[in-house]
Amino acid sequence: MQFIMIIINAEHQQGEHEMTPLSWSRRGLMAAVGAALVAGGLSGSASAQTPPGVLIVGQIAEPKSLDPAAVTAVNDFRILVNVYEGLTRYKSGTLEVEPALATGWDISEDGTEYTFTLREGVSFHDGTPFNAEAVKFNFDRMLDENHPFHDTGPFPLSFFFGAVEKTEAVDDMTVKFTLNAPYAPFLSNLAYPTGLMVSPTAVEAHGKEFGRNPSGTGPFKFAEWRSNEAVVVERNDTYWGEVAGTQAVVFRPITDANTRVAEMLAGGIDMMVEVPPTSLGQFQGDGFSVAEQAGPHVWFLILNAKEGPFADKRVRQAANYAINKEAIVNDVLEGTATVAAGPTPPAFAWAYNEALDPYPYDPEKAKALIAEAGAEGAELTFFVTEGGSGMLDPVPMGTAIQADLQAVGLNVKIETYEWNTFLGEVNPGLEGKADMAEMAWMTNDPDTLPYLALRSEAWPDKGGFNSGYYANPKVDELLEAARTATDQDERARLYREMQTIVQEDAPWVFVANWKQNAVTSDRVENFGLEPSFLLHLQGVVKN
Repeated sequence: MQFIMIIINAEHQQGEHEMTPLSWSRRGLMAAVGAALVAGGLSGSASAQTPPGVLIVGQIAEPKSLDPAAVTAVNDFRILVNVYEGLTRYKSGTLEVEPALATGWDISEDGTEYTFTLREGVSFHDGTPFNAEAVKFNFDRMLDENHPFHDTGPFPLSFFFGAVEKTEAVDDMTVKFTLNAPYAPFLSNLAYPTGLMVSPTAVEAHGKEFGRNPSGTGPFKFAEWRSNEAVVVERNDTYWGEVAGTQAVVFRPITDANTRVAEMLAGGIDMMVEVPPTSLGQFQGDGFSVAEQAGPHVWFLILNAKEGPFADKRVRQAANYAINKEAIVNDVLEGTATVAAGPTPPAFAWAYNEALDPYPYDPEKAKALIAEAGAEGAELTFFVTEGGSGMLDPVPMGTAIQADLQAVGLNVKIETYEWNTFLGEVNPGLEGKADMAEMAWMTNDPDTLPYLALRSEAWPDKGGFNSGYYANPKVDELLEAARTATDQDERARLYREMQTIVQEDAPWVFVANWKQNAVTSDRVENFGLEPSFLLHLQGVVKN
């Protein structure tokens, strides 16, 4: 902290204007950020206080990219929603959609045309105007293989907008989407980070390097990315809405959970997301605030249904019986989650199948199924991650799962990876590499996860996330029908039937539904978690 004050005082003596914590010059701000990063590597009193006006957030991993169309992890999204905006957004505290860069919209009677009126007077951070042509550019870049900047991808969640047949700039501030069929999740998907609007000019200037040189319309603008150290965003003083309450936010990747906890306790960071359940008690006293929020999360094991022991449904079911999920939830996760019953989180109450009970812990039944399938003593490779978005406490969870499976006669070898490396192994598919892998999803609509990760058309070689190669034509049929149904009750019926079939087929081991958490120092005000699992920091103030 002494180093930071020297920098500020030196600037003041050199004739810079009078500075308060929220009105530093950019040079002083960036110097203070740099000093904070140096201090973050120290211990004890050296890191006892972060600089004023700069919010330092302990993230679980380095972002893969700052191009919202190119990433899939909530870890990345937590940064991006502060830099970019979409046509719609989630209303605070809910998953209901409200206007953002669009001020309103009309939907045709047949549900295949959406016409949006855009917000006037909005500019990207590079000074170029936000308009209908910019919207068209964003969607054409993702969806049109012949677009000149389609090669800035890949765009792994372009599935979200697969129903879009055409995007048309009707006039400067009106854009129309024509869909190939009614698509119930469309407005919700526009609010998801994949629908965030990027500057066409910045994409044209930086090409495939746009993800390191982002430009959006949000309350913060990109300042710096120091690989494996920090992403820094600074307040956008020309923002069309309410100006952010802090001068800058520093997102520090601290992959080891225990190190994040130690940094938070020492004062090296102001905020920490995804606190390990066993560490929450350390933040219950003075000096910290703990935030918790339920949301649409599911933690599961992907099982390789294409080859090896898990190609047999009986062995997949055996894994569900063999794993003591209650013990994982209560002992490893310290009661911060509930046992999952299927692929749809209970947070989607209107679509959740309450008639389903979780697989009970029944090791004897697991042994019988394994024997029936002739899989006794099978050798299994299990991919485990060190950490990641929504992954909770993945190493202890993986160790507990390994022990339970070995207790019923399966020999499990764990391979552990850093989060982005882990995704690089799992997302292309488990074939030839592993029999099972940890995974967690936090979604925006009951359509999202099953459509992207359970359909036969979502196998990795077809651009999806069905890394275990599950296939059931009836599930495919139900999911296609549910996303085009315009009546919510009918959608709910279809999703509930899908859940029943998927639970029986057991392509995953359904483990836990988590209640997210975060810790802030007592210098941080106006912070709250969202059910979307996104991290909106515009209104946060740091004393």
